[in-house]
Amino acid sequence: MRQRSLIAITAALSAGALTLTACGSRDSDDKGSDSGGTTVTIGIDAPLTGDLSALGLGIKNSVDLAAKTANKQKYVDGVTFKIEALDDQAQPSSGQQNATKLVADKSVLGVVGPLNSSVAESMQKVFDDAKLVEVSPANTNPALTQGTDWATSKKRVYKSYFRTATTDAIQGPFAAQYLINDAKKKKVFVIDDKKTYGAGLAGTFTEEFKKLGGTVAGTEHINPDSKDFSAIATKVKNSGADVVYYGGEYPQAGPLSKQIKAAGAKIPVVGGDGIYSADFIKLAGASATGDLATSVGAPVEELASAKEFVANYKTEGYKEAYEAYGGYSYDSAWAIIEAVKKVVDDNDGKLPDDARAKVTAAMQNVSFDGVTGKVSFDEFGDATNKQLTVYAVENGAWKPVKSGTYTG
Repeated sequence: MRQRSLIAITAALSAGALTLTACGSRDSDDKGSDSGGTTVTIGIDAPLTGDLSALGLGIKNSVDLAAKTANKQKYVDGVTFKIEALDDQAQPSSGQQNATKLVADKSVLGVVGPLNSSVAESMQKVFDDAKLVEVSPANTNPALTQGTDWATSKKRVYKSYFRTATTDAIQGPFAAQYLINDAKKKKVFVIDDKKTYGAGLAGTFTEEFKKLGGTVAGTEHINPDSKDFSAIATKVKNSGADVVYYGGEYPQAGPLSKQIKAAGAKIPVVGGDGIYSADFIKLAGASATGDLATSVGAPVEELASAKEFVANYKTEGYKEAYEAYGGYSYDSAWAIIEAVKKVVDDNDGKLPDDARAKVTAAMQNVSFDGVTGKVSFDEFGDATNKQLTVYAVENGAWKPVKSGTYTG
């Protein structure tokens, strides 16, 4: 999850899904009621409140920007896009309720989200049964696309599920390779939060770290509802580890890093995209210098393909930063827009009665040059873009130190 150039930003947005109505949209860019066209709402499910809201609001704003851009360009003839964003508070039960709510509205054609892999697990079947396409900009657990036995036998379970982020099958090992080959770390203490994302990421990291000759000095699990990690910090100090790998998210990773340093272990804490947020640095304090995180893709600010996105995001004046998943959220929304365009073009300029199923089918062959680079999906619904970046905390901000792909 996701800070970088703090592009300060505003937007009071509504809450969401793909809605199809004959009436005009509530979006300020909607021309539907004037032109007699169709309004399509792109739904969003993300944590808009709570500890992970920085990431969720970045997702929401970026999808809103995609919808507004499509409307300004009149990208799909006769169709106006709007958004509706629902808050899952990073809770699977809330995500499932949101999925049910979106499915109940037969005009909903597609959803961007969620942020958390554990939330996605609760939503996938609901969407798939309704043939409602879902594109996540942030889920990284391999099982979501390749089945629970993905490590030995990949099998796609839900044809309506896609993602623009790469998976932990790549992210964990990528971090292990960096620590062994570049940072020259040999002895790691592994901690996770026992959740789908964190435990899965820690698992793929550990396997690769050991395969490359590294030693695991110890392992621990934390309670994600706690902020007191002093006992674990002491274990880390006594273990002799030269690095800590944490599978989880920044609300816990920040205090954990701070307490590990306070216990006397002056070693870096490393995590995945779940800790890659400016809020991690705020929570970890000055001792965060040298901590590392991997995140999906290349730094948005350094991509030529993202210059327009960054400029337009700033122009819209959103209050919150787009964070780690902003570019991927925009591309997820644009993938839905492309699928809708394909379905409309193939049906004489109108949406067919079975628009949901047609949009889901069209998504499989969507391909375009997006904010994050080439956007397309493989046979599992996974992003074909497998690039990752290692970031380090320097002078109170995340700085990219290495980009590449996992070579396994």
